[in-house]
Amino acid sequence: MTPIESARPPHAPEYILNAACRAGIGIVAAVATFLAERDCYICALEQFDDDSTERFFMRAVFRRQAGSPSIEEIHAQFGSGVATRLDMQWKIHDAAEPVKTVLMVSRDDHCLDDLLYRRRNGELNMSITAVVSNHLDLRPMVEREGIRFIFLPVTKENKAQQEARLLEVVEETRAELVILARYMQILSDELARRLAGRCINIHHSFLPGFKGAKPYHQAFERGVKLIGATAHYVTPDLDEGPIIEQMVTRVDHNFKPEQLVRVGRDNECMALAAAVKFHIERRVFVHGNKTIVFRGS
Repeated sequence: MTPIESARPPHAPEYILNAACRAGIGIVAAVATFLAERDCYICALEQFDDDSTERFFMRAVFRRQAGSPSIEEIHAQFGSGVATRLDMQWKIHDAAEPVKTVLMVSRDDHCLDDLLYRRRNGELNMSITAVVSNHLDLRPMVEREGIRFIFLPVTKENKAQQEARLLEVVEETRAELVILARYMQILSDELARRLAGRCINIHHSFLPGFKGAKPYHQAFERGVKLIGATAHYVTPDLDEGPIIEQMVTRVDHNFKPEQLVRVGRDNECMALAAAVKFHIERRVFVHGNKTIVFRGS
């Protein structure tokens, strides 16, 4: 049987293998050989070798065929074989499985509305288990979608208690991802550490410029010619987490702060949606305070 004849039909389930290890000779060959020996068809493969740290990163999408072992057997055999020999950090994901997600919002609705739309039309393969907010403004929008809305107002006195409740929600719903869709509260260092690598924030500036509050007003004062938005993973250092995606728009001296805010909303929606899509498609590797993002074709 030829390779073309043996290829699984396009509708067959796909799996994503993410792997990282010390750079060296033969890594791609080892993974490809492992999959080929088990009659798996590789649909896509991307890799990156960071010369500065001697780390290697790979994302491979594959399909099982009629003669392939079960995915559980493939998982066990890869772990005890290639992954152990190369000392890999790795995971195999079912590409069709929606990523369980908790959204966090305050009063601004544009990022939430955009994510709900993209989820509804199938662009974002995520299952929104809850929307948590410190205000009630967006409750009608959320409940129209049939999604659970959780009101957790935050004050200095109850911040620790409300963050503990948020973690309970994440654990109860087995959420893999938390999205701060213009959630206007600073997470505690402890919560940021607990959510490391699985909490995405959208900041309304082109980081590392204009961190903190009112970045559009800061941009206006500096007379910038480009404004931007940055989607990044949350860390205890405010607005300094690994950057996943950024968008920019050219402006000029005619733009007042309120106009920058209006124009900036599009950047925020696009940057956040792209970052979420990269994350749920397992395209992002966190590498120190940077990311490797395999964008594909």
